[in-house]
Amino acid sequence: MAVQKLTIAKALNDSLRKALEQDPKVLIMGEDVGKLGGVFRITDGLQKDFGEERVIDTPLAESGIVGTAIGLALRGYRPVVEIQFDGFVFPAYDQIVTQLAKMHARSLGTIKMPVVIRIPYAGGIGAVEHHSESPETLFAHVPGLKVVSPSNASDAYWMLQQAILSDDPVIFFEPKRRYWDKGEVDVEAIPDALHGSRVARSGTDITLAAYGPMVKVCLEAAAAAAEEGKSVEVVDLRSMSPVDFDGIQASVEKTRRLVVVHEAPVFLGVGSEIAARITERCFYHLEAPVLRVGGYHAPYPPARLEDEYLPGLDRVLDAVDRSLAY
Repeated sequence: MAVQKLTIAKALNDSLRKALEQDPKVLIMGEDVGKLGGVFRITDGLQKDFGEERVIDTPLAESGIVGTAIGLALRGYRPVVEIQFDGFVFPAYDQIVTQLAKMHARSLGTIKMPVVIRIPYAGGIGAVEHHSESPETLFAHVPGLKVVSPSNASDAYWMLQQAILSDDPVIFFEPKRRYWDKGEVDVEAIPDALHGSRVARSGTDITLAAYGPMVKVCLEAAAAAAEEGKSVEVVDLRSMSPVDFDGIQASVEKTRRLVVVHEAPVFLGVGSEIAARITERCFYHLEAPVLRVGGYHAPYPPARLEDEYLPGLDRVLDAVDRSLAY
């Protein structure tokens, strides 16, 4: 069947399987990705079918994992690295930003770095400290890295394959609380461009722009607002670096209002750059300032408080009301 209903987790697993089948140079590396199949079972069954030399259980050493992936890429492989949880990526941050991101420019374009770093990110699963971070801005700020995040099963399937085919390093953020959300996946479709945005719901009064886990929240907010006669457009950004500013601008020129939503703290988040750029580009179209909704500028709280910390339906709808009040 060309069209299947899959969870995001299964879509990612199928995508990895297809990449392993199509290219013997694709390798998967990470903590517990082999025999266990990953803590979220994204790599389940892959080591059994493709062997320990292609699906590799690594030591608990993120810097070593990424450093090894860089060496493998230099030798022509396409490593797909899993960082077990978002907060564990920081021991590898030096390797990522000083080596992986710079190698292509340092070699005047002669060296390519086809490395994908998969990171389950963000909150909503009741986890302990270091397991619910949203560090995407730290990587989007670094020239030489591509940063993307799917919000649905179809994008999970296709965007991961596109990332693996890329000759540039891609940080692939997976919204962990959405792993079990189901959606239709057409495995014979022509996928959207990896770094293009997508209108997830059309509207005329205001635009909500989000990525990853917050797209579902924005769609729920748009449905709730429609019951009060408000027409809300939802744009799934899909990519945080590069950002599809043209796609956002096209929506804002139609609706004349914009709210950017993400789980990460509002302060210096991806939404800050989008707000600044759209204000520059759409100054004479905007009927209200660009508003931002996100996490607080504070460490991620204990699990029992995360519902208060995370942007939810009420905070998004409040921003919609404030924007429409101008």
